[in-house]
Amino acid sequence: MLLIRKNAYARAGLMGNPSDGYHGKTLALVVRNFQAQVTLYEWDQVEVIFSQDDQSRFESVDELVRDVRLHGYYGGVRLVKATIRKFVDYCRRHGLPLHGQNFSVRYQSDVPRQVGLAGSSAIIVATLRCLMEFYGIEIPRQVQPSLVLSVETEELGIAAGLQDRVVQTYEGLVYMDFARERMQEHCGYPCGVYEPLDPALLPPLYIAYSTETSNSVAAIANQRELHLARAREASQPTEIVHANLRARYEQGEPEVVRAMVQFAELTVQAREALLAGDVQRLGELIDANFDLRRSICPLPRRQVTMVECARAAGATAKF
Repeated sequence: MLLIRKNAYARAGLMGNPSDGYHGKTLALVVRNFQAQVTLYEWDQVEVIFSQDDQSRFESVDELVRDVRLHGYYGGVRLVKATIRKFVDYCRRHGLPLHGQNFSVRYQSDVPRQVGLAGSSAIIVATLRCLMEFYGIEIPRQVQPSLVLSVETEELGIAAGLQDRVVQTYEGLVYMDFARERMQEHCGYPCGVYEPLDPALLPPLYIAYSTETSNSVAAIANQRELHLARAREASQPTEIVHANLRARYEQGEPEVVRAMVQFAELTVQAREALLAGDVQRLGELIDANFDLRRSICPLPRRQVTMVECARAAGATAKF
């Protein structure tokens, strides 16, 4: 029996976000400490199996409320089903034949939820990888992030940009250019210009995020030391933080439009600093990215406090 397992890692935005959805430029890297894994195997019917995150039985109403806060009302099954739908649509549209063998598919993920580590898109990327191998379909790598994005934006109505899907598809460290004049259509999808960079260029990094636990861990990712710190507070999804940013941009609000250009400029400078090995300059740019983002978005106080604590300790930080 054919059995396929594919992983996709969490991601961290190093520079430029949230300009990926506004014709900007970004730098991002995968975080190999956390991953989504999808398992697909031959079966007599098409079956999507619920994971622990899709539970519908609870010990108390408080447990139900906590589950909804962490996972929403739909869990990850909708992501898997929507990916299958979009994959089939892509194949039909491009005349790619699909064999008649059915399958069972399930997912699991240890990516912390709703803290900006791209756990949802990791499930979609891993599912797409399974489907491509199962059916023997090769979708160009440059197109895959845009197909993944369409699962969320078109099929599920989730506001998102290309950055997370690009770095989770390419892995490692990636410089991305989404400028209007650089975007090109491939296989019916808009694609930017993506440049993989050597992760060894990175200095030691850390990630701090808030959850309902108070544990802290340290691990290795991309052959660099990546410190992960968790704080005892509930998190807030970035789509809530930036709920009205799209409307302000489309209305041509000068401050927002100007900021997106500045995010792109900071990213170009960060790429140059990485290639030159200028860690001090990179740190200054990371701080500048946060200050710029804070100037156009009302950020949650606890995230701001985490950044301020990091800076007080002599570290650079951004949200």
